[in-house]
Amino acid sequence: MILKIRFVLALCLGVSGVALAQPAFVPLPAPVSNNAVASLKGGKHEVLFSFMGIGPKKTWDAITTDGYSHELGSKQWTKLHPVPGPAGRIGASAVGVRGQVFLIGGYTVDGHGDELTVRDISVYAPQNKKWFRGTDLPIPVADAVVAVYRDRYLYVIGGRSGKDPIPNVQVYDISKNHWEQATPLPGAPVFGHAGALYEDTIVYVDGAKVNPEGNPRYIASDEAWVGKIDHKNVKEIHWNKVAEQHPGGGRFRIAAGVSEKDRRIYFSGGTANPYDYNGIGYDGQPAEPVSTTFDLNVKELQWEMDTEDTPNPTMDHRGLIEISAGIVVIGGMEKGQQVTDKVQVVLRKER
Repeated sequence: MILKIRFVLALCLGVSGVALAQPAFVPLPAPVSNNAVASLKGGKHEVLFSFMGIGPKKTWDAITTDGYSHELGSKQWTKLHPVPGPAGRIGASAVGVRGQVFLIGGYTVDGHGDELTVRDISVYAPQNKKWFRGTDLPIPVADAVVAVYRDRYLYVIGGRSGKDPIPNVQVYDISKNHWEQATPLPGAPVFGHAGALYEDTIVYVDGAKVNPEGNPRYIASDEAWVGKIDHKNVKEIHWNKVAEQHPGGGRFRIAAGVSEKDRRIYFSGGTANPYDYNGIGYDGQPAEPVSTTFDLNVKELQWEMDTEDTPNPTMDHRGLIEISAGIVVIGGMEKGQQVTDKVQVVLRKER
Protein backbone atom coordinates (compact mmCIF):
# COMPACT_ATOMS: atom_id res chain seq x y z
CA MET A 1 0.00 0.00 0.00
CA ILE A 2 1.01 3.62 -0.56
CA LEU A 3 0.60 6.20 2.17
CA LYS A 4 -0.95 9.38 0.81
CA ILE A 5 -1.12 12.76 2.45
CA ARG A 6 -4.18 14.97 2.18
CA PHE A 7 -5.67 17.78 4.19
CA VAL A 8 -8.78 18.11 6.30
CA LEU A 9 -10.33 21.03 8.09
CA ALA A 10 -10.79 20.10 11.75
CA LEU A 11 -13.09 22.42 13.62
CA CYS A 12 -14.74 22.70 16.99
CA LEU A 13 -18.40 23.27 16.20
CA GLY A 14 -19.94 26.55 17.11
CA VAL A 15 -16.87 28.68 16.27
CA SER A 16 -18.00 32.09 15.09
CA GLY A 17 -17.59 32.74 11.37
CA VAL A 18 -16.98 29.09 10.50
CA ALA A 19 -20.18 27.49 11.73
CA LEU A 20 -22.41 29.29 9.22
CA ALA A 21 -22.55 26.25 6.97
CA GLN A 22 -22.62 23.78 9.86
CA PRO A 23 -25.32 22.55 12.24
CA ALA A 24 -25.47 24.56 15.48
CA PHE A 25 -24.30 21.87 17.85
CA VAL A 26 -24.42 22.48 21.56
CA PRO A 27 -22.31 20.67 24.18
CA LEU A 28 -23.54 17.62 26.00
CA PRO A 29 -25.56 18.42 29.14
CA ALA A 30 -22.66 17.10 31.22
CA PRO A 31 -19.03 16.16 30.52
CA VAL A 32 -18.69 12.44 29.83
CA SER A 33 -16.07 10.05 28.50
CA ASN A 34 -16.07 6.43 27.33
CA ASN A 35 -19.71 6.97 26.41
CA ALA A 36 -21.40 4.73 23.84
CA VAL A 37 -22.47 6.78 20.81
CA ALA A 38 -24.74 6.09 17.84
CA SER A 39 -26.94 7.82 15.28
CA LEU A 40 -30.19 7.25 13.44
CA LYS A 41 -31.22 8.80 10.15
CA GLY A 42 -34.67 9.04 8.63
CA GLY A 43 -35.48 11.36 5.76
CA LYS A 44 -34.12 14.79 6.63
CA HIS A 45 -33.81 13.89 10.31
CA GLU A 46 -30.48 12.93 11.87
CA VAL A 47 -30.31 12.14 15.57
CA LEU A 48 -27.19 11.61 17.70
CA PHE A 49 -27.20 9.50 20.86
CA SER A 50 -24.86 9.29 23.85
CA PHE A 51 -25.26 6.65 26.57
CA MET A 52 -23.57 6.12 29.94
CA GLY A 53 -19.83 6.73 30.37
CA ILE A 54 -17.82 8.35 33.16
CA GLY A 55 -17.90 11.90 34.50
CA PRO A 56 -15.14 14.38 35.44
CA LYS A 57 -14.22 12.74 38.77
CA LYS A 58 -13.23 9.57 36.86
CA THR A 59 -14.12 7.43 39.89
CA TRP A 60 -16.42 4.42 40.14
CA ASP A 61 -19.29 6.59 41.39
CA ALA A 62 -18.91 8.95 38.40
CA ILE A 63 -20.10 6.22 36.02
CA THR A 64 -23.57 7.16 34.86
CA THR A 65 -26.74 5.59 33.48
CA ASP A 66 -27.67 8.82 31.68
CA GLY A 67 -28.68 8.84 28.03
CA TYR A 68 -29.13 11.80 25.69
CA SER A 69 -30.29 12.45 22.14
CA HIS A 70 -29.78 15.43 19.86
CA GLU A 71 -31.62 16.06 16.61
CA LEU A 72 -29.41 18.03 14.25
CA GLY A 73 -30.57 21.60 14.01
CA SER A 74 -32.14 21.66 17.46
CA LYS A 75 -30.81 23.86 20.25
CA GLN A 76 -30.40 21.30 23.00
CA TRP A 77 -29.80 17.68 23.93
CA THR A 78 -32.77 15.76 25.31
CA LYS A 79 -32.32 13.63 28.40
CA LEU A 80 -33.70 10.12 27.90
CA HIS A 81 -34.96 7.56 30.37
CA PRO A 82 -31.90 6.15 32.18
CA VAL A 83 -30.27 3.07 30.72
CA PRO A 84 -31.77 -0.01 32.42
CA GLY A 85 -29.78 -1.88 35.04
CA PRO A 86 -28.62 -1.36 38.62
CA ALA A 87 -25.45 0.53 37.66
CA GLY A 88 -23.91 2.57 34.87
CA ARG A 89 -21.37 1.08 32.49
CA ILE A 90 -18.28 2.05 30.58
CA GLY A 91 -16.73 0.23 27.66
CA ALA A 92 -20.18 -0.34 26.14
CA SER A 93 -20.87 0.08 22.42
CA ALA A 94 -23.91 1.37 20.59
CA VAL A 95 -25.19 1.13 17.03
CA GLY A 96 -28.30 2.40 15.28
CA VAL A 97 -30.20 -0.06 13.10
CA ARG A 98 -33.81 -0.46 11.96
CA GLY A 99 -34.88 2.70 13.75
CA GLN A 100 -33.59 1.51 17.13
CA VAL A 101 -30.34 1.78 19.08
CA PHE A 102 -28.67 -1.37 20.37
CA LEU A 103 -26.53 -0.82 23.48
CA ILE A 104 -24.07 -3.65 23.90
CA GLY A 105 -22.04 -4.97 26.82
CA GLY A 106 -19.60 -2.88 28.82
CA TYR A 107 -18.49 -3.21 32.42
CA THR A 108 -19.43 -1.90 35.85
CA VAL A 109 -17.09 -0.81 38.65
CA ASP A 110 -17.89 -0.99 42.35
CA GLY A 111 -16.55 0.92 45.32
CA HIS A 112 -13.70 -1.56 45.76
CA GLY A 113 -12.58 -1.10 42.17
CA ASP A 114 -13.83 -4.52 41.14
CA GLU A 115 -14.99 -4.67 37.52
CA LEU A 116 -17.76 -6.85 36.11
CA THR A 117 -18.18 -7.37 32.37
CA VAL A 118 -21.84 -7.75 31.39
CA ARG A 119 -23.82 -9.67 28.77
CA ASP A 120 -26.54 -7.08 28.63
CA ILE A 121 -28.13 -5.94 25.37
CA SER A 122 -30.49 -3.01 25.84
CA VAL A 123 -32.54 -1.67 22.93
CA TYR A 124 -33.82 1.90 22.85
CA ALA A 125 -36.85 2.67 20.67
CA PRO A 126 -37.04 6.44 20.03
CA GLN A 127 -40.57 6.20 18.61
CA ASN A 128 -42.08 5.45 22.01
CA LYS A 129 -39.10 6.50 24.15
CA LYS A 130 -38.82 3.10 25.79
CA TRP A 131 -36.09 0.61 26.59
CA PHE A 132 -36.41 -3.11 25.83
CA ARG A 133 -34.27 -6.00 26.97
CA GLY A 134 -32.49 -7.71 24.10
CA THR A 135 -31.05 -11.21 23.95
CA ASP A 136 -27.89 -11.40 26.07
CA LEU A 137 -24.46 -11.78 24.54
CA PRO A 138 -23.19 -15.38 24.67
CA ILE A 139 -19.88 -14.05 26.03
CA PRO A 140 -19.91 -10.88 28.16
CA VAL A 141 -17.69 -8.26 26.58
CA ALA A 142 -16.50 -4.68 26.92
CA ASP A 143 -14.36 -2.41 24.74
CA ALA A 144 -15.35 -4.24 21.55
CA VAL A 145 -15.83 -2.99 18.00
CA VAL A 146 -19.42 -3.28 16.75
CA ALA A 147 -20.82 -3.06 13.22
CA VAL A 148 -23.95 -3.91 11.24
CA TYR A 149 -24.05 -5.85 7.96
CA ARG A 150 -27.00 -5.82 5.53
CA ASP A 151 -29.11 -4.00 8.12
CA ARG A 152 -29.57 -7.35 9.81
CA TYR A 153 -26.39 -8.85 11.27
CA LEU A 154 -24.75 -7.25 14.28
CA TYR A 155 -21.05 -8.06 14.70
CA VAL A 156 -19.35 -7.72 18.11
CA ILE A 157 -15.65 -7.96 17.35
CA GLY A 158 -13.11 -8.87 20.03
CA GLY A 159 -13.02 -6.90 23.27
CA ARG A 160 -12.36 -7.83 26.86
CA SER A 161 -14.23 -10.36 29.00
CA GLY A 162 -13.17 -9.95 32.60
CA LYS A 163 -9.45 -9.22 32.53
CA ASP A 164 -8.79 -11.14 29.32
CA PRO A 165 -8.97 -9.88 25.74
CA ILE A 166 -10.90 -12.39 23.62
CA PRO A 167 -10.63 -13.32 19.92
CA ASN A 168 -14.35 -14.03 19.52
CA VAL A 169 -16.51 -12.46 16.86
CA GLN A 170 -20.12 -12.73 18.04
CA VAL A 171 -22.86 -12.32 15.42
CA TYR A 172 -26.46 -11.47 16.19
CA ASP A 173 -29.17 -12.07 13.60
CA ILE A 174 -31.65 -9.30 14.39
CA SER A 175 -34.40 -10.92 12.31
CA LYS A 176 -34.13 -14.29 14.05
CA ASN A 177 -33.11 -12.96 17.47
CA HIS A 178 -30.22 -15.40 17.58
CA TRP A 179 -26.48 -15.26 18.41
CA GLU A 180 -23.74 -17.30 16.75
CA GLN A 181 -19.94 -17.33 16.68
CA ALA A 182 -18.10 -16.20 13.55
CA THR A 183 -14.48 -16.71 12.45
CA PRO A 184 -12.36 -15.46 15.38
CA LEU A 185 -9.76 -12.74 15.20
CA PRO A 186 -6.48 -14.08 13.85
CA GLY A 187 -4.04 -11.77 15.63
CA ALA A 188 -3.34 -11.24 19.30
CA PRO A 189 -6.68 -10.65 21.11
CA VAL A 190 -7.22 -6.96 21.84
CA PHE A 191 -9.64 -4.61 23.55
CA GLY A 192 -10.10 -0.87 23.18
CA HIS A 193 -9.35 -1.30 19.48
CA ALA A 194 -11.09 0.78 16.83
CA GLY A 195 -12.80 -0.05 13.56
CA ALA A 196 -15.91 -0.19 11.44
CA LEU A 197 -17.56 -2.02 8.55
CA TYR A 198 -17.95 -0.81 4.97
CA GLU A 199 -20.13 -2.94 2.69
CA ASP A 200 -18.77 -6.48 3.36
CA THR A 201 -15.40 -5.41 4.81
CA ILE A 202 -14.52 -5.18 8.51
CA VAL A 203 -11.47 -3.15 9.51
CA TYR A 204 -9.99 -2.87 12.98
CA VAL A 205 -6.73 -1.45 14.30
CA ASP A 206 -4.64 -1.33 17.46
CA GLY A 207 -6.13 -1.59 20.96
CA ALA A 208 -4.45 -3.12 24.00
CA LYS A 209 -3.02 -6.63 24.19
CA VAL A 210 -1.54 -8.69 27.00
CA ASN A 211 2.10 -7.80 27.59
CA PRO A 212 4.18 -10.99 27.21
CA GLU A 213 6.70 -9.54 29.67
CA GLY A 214 4.01 -9.20 32.32
CA ASN A 215 4.46 -5.60 33.47
CA PRO A 216 2.55 -3.49 32.68
CA ARG A 217 -0.27 -5.94 32.17
CA TYR A 218 -1.31 -4.49 28.80
CA ILE A 219 0.54 -2.69 26.04
CA ALA A 220 -0.62 -1.04 22.82
CA SER A 221 -1.02 -3.16 19.72
CA ASP A 222 -0.05 -1.71 16.35
CA GLU A 223 -1.70 -4.31 14.10
CA ALA A 224 -4.40 -3.64 11.53
CA TRP A 225 -6.67 -6.34 10.09
CA VAL A 226 -9.16 -6.49 7.25
CA GLY A 227 -11.91 -9.12 7.20
CA LYS A 228 -14.14 -9.95 4.22
CA ILE A 229 -17.53 -11.40 5.13
CA ASP A 230 -18.52 -14.37 2.98
CA HIS A 231 -21.67 -13.49 1.03
CA LYS A 232 -23.10 -16.99 1.44
CA ASN A 233 -22.19 -17.51 5.09
CA VAL A 234 -22.13 -14.44 7.32
CA LYS A 235 -20.31 -16.40 10.02
CA GLU A 236 -17.30 -16.89 7.77
CA ILE A 237 -14.82 -14.02 7.71
CA HIS A 238 -11.61 -14.09 5.66
CA TRP A 239 -9.04 -12.16 7.67
CA ASN A 240 -5.85 -10.61 6.33
CA LYS A 241 -3.28 -8.52 8.14
CA VAL A 242 -2.51 -5.11 6.68
CA ALA A 243 1.23 -5.20 6.08
CA GLU A 244 1.86 -1.46 6.17
CA GLN A 245 1.46 0.25 9.52
CA HIS A 246 -1.05 3.05 9.65
CA PRO A 247 0.06 6.63 10.47
CA GLY A 248 0.70 7.54 14.07
CA GLY A 249 1.66 4.20 15.63
CA GLY A 250 -0.38 1.88 17.86
CA ARG A 251 -3.10 3.49 19.97
CA PHE A 252 -5.82 2.69 22.47
CA ARG A 253 -9.48 3.82 22.39
CA ILE A 254 -9.25 5.73 19.14
CA ALA A 255 -12.48 7.21 17.81
CA ALA A 256 -13.37 5.38 14.58
CA GLY A 257 -16.25 5.45 12.16
CA VAL A 258 -17.18 4.83 8.54
CA SER A 259 -18.06 7.36 5.86
CA GLU A 260 -20.27 5.64 3.29
CA LYS A 261 -19.95 8.62 0.98
CA ASP A 262 -16.16 8.58 1.03
CA ARG A 263 -15.76 4.78 1.20
CA ARG A 264 -13.34 5.38 4.03
CA ILE A 265 -12.98 4.49 7.67
CA TYR A 266 -11.73 7.36 9.79
CA PHE A 267 -9.61 7.16 12.95
CA SER A 268 -8.90 10.08 15.28
CA GLY A 269 -7.24 10.61 18.65
CA GLY A 270 -6.69 7.85 21.16
CA THR A 271 -3.49 7.38 23.15
CA ALA A 272 -0.27 5.39 22.88
CA ASN A 273 -0.53 4.42 26.56
CA PRO A 274 -3.36 1.96 27.41
CA TYR A 275 -5.10 2.86 30.66
CA ASP A 276 -7.92 1.92 32.97
CA TYR A 277 -11.11 3.99 33.31
CA ASN A 278 -9.39 6.90 35.13
CA GLY A 279 -6.97 7.82 32.34
CA ILE A 280 -3.90 6.59 34.22
CA GLY A 281 -1.90 4.06 32.22
CA TYR A 282 -1.36 0.48 33.32
CA ASP A 283 2.28 1.55 33.64
CA GLY A 284 1.30 4.17 36.22
CA GLN A 285 1.84 7.12 33.88
CA PRO A 286 -0.95 9.51 32.83
CA ALA A 287 -2.23 8.81 29.32
CA GLU A 288 -2.45 11.70 26.88
CA PRO A 289 -4.36 11.95 23.57
CA VAL A 290 -2.50 12.09 20.29
CA SER A 291 -3.45 14.56 17.59
CA THR A 292 -3.28 12.34 14.50
CA THR A 293 -6.34 11.77 12.32
CA PHE A 294 -6.04 9.29 9.46
CA ASP A 295 -8.22 7.03 7.35
CA LEU A 296 -8.25 3.88 5.28
CA ASN A 297 -9.56 3.93 1.73
CA VAL A 298 -11.36 0.60 1.96
CA LYS A 299 -11.60 -0.08 -1.77
CA GLU A 300 -7.93 0.66 -2.48
CA LEU A 301 -6.63 -0.42 0.94
CA GLN A 302 -4.54 2.73 1.25
CA TRP A 303 -3.83 4.64 4.43
CA GLU A 304 -4.09 8.40 4.18
CA MET A 305 -2.91 10.96 6.70
CA ASP A 306 -5.60 13.58 7.26
CA THR A 307 -3.79 15.73 9.79
CA GLU A 308 -1.05 15.37 12.38
CA ASP A 309 -2.43 18.33 14.31
CA THR A 310 -6.10 17.69 15.06
CA PRO A 311 -7.38 20.59 17.22
CA ASN A 312 -8.46 19.61 20.73
CA PRO A 313 -7.41 15.95 20.40
CA THR A 314 -9.28 13.49 22.58
CA MET A 315 -9.11 9.85 23.71
CA ASP A 316 -11.36 7.37 25.52
CA HIS A 317 -13.85 7.00 22.70
CA ARG A 318 -16.37 4.37 21.63
CA GLY A 319 -16.85 5.66 18.09
CA LEU A 320 -17.09 8.39 15.48
CA ILE A 321 -20.43 9.36 13.96
CA GLU A 322 -20.89 10.38 10.32
CA ILE A 323 -23.48 13.08 9.72
CA SER A 324 -24.13 15.31 6.71
CA ALA A 325 -21.53 17.81 7.94
CA GLY A 326 -18.70 15.37 8.56
CA ILE A 327 -17.44 13.01 11.25
CA VAL A 328 -18.45 13.88 14.82
CA VAL A 329 -16.72 13.15 18.13
CA ILE A 330 -18.93 13.32 21.23
CA GLY A 331 -17.30 13.79 24.64
CA GLY A 332 -14.07 12.00 25.58
CA MET A 333 -10.91 12.97 27.47
CA GLU A 334 -8.80 15.95 26.48
CA LYS A 335 -5.22 16.70 27.54
CA GLY A 336 -4.59 16.17 31.23
CA GLN A 337 -7.29 13.46 31.29
CA GLN A 338 -9.95 16.17 31.41
CA VAL A 339 -13.43 14.82 30.65
CA THR A 340 -15.20 17.07 28.14
CA ASP A 341 -18.75 17.91 27.09
CA LYS A 342 -17.65 19.12 23.66
CA VAL A 343 -19.06 17.98 20.35
CA GLN A 344 -16.49 18.29 17.58
CA VAL A 345 -16.43 17.51 13.88
CA VAL A 346 -13.81 16.84 11.23
CA LEU A 347 -14.80 18.31 7.86
CA ARG A 348 -13.37 16.87 4.68
CA LYS A 349 -12.67 18.88 1.55
CA GLU A 350 -14.56 17.89 -1.56
CA ARG A 351 -12.60 15.51 -3.75
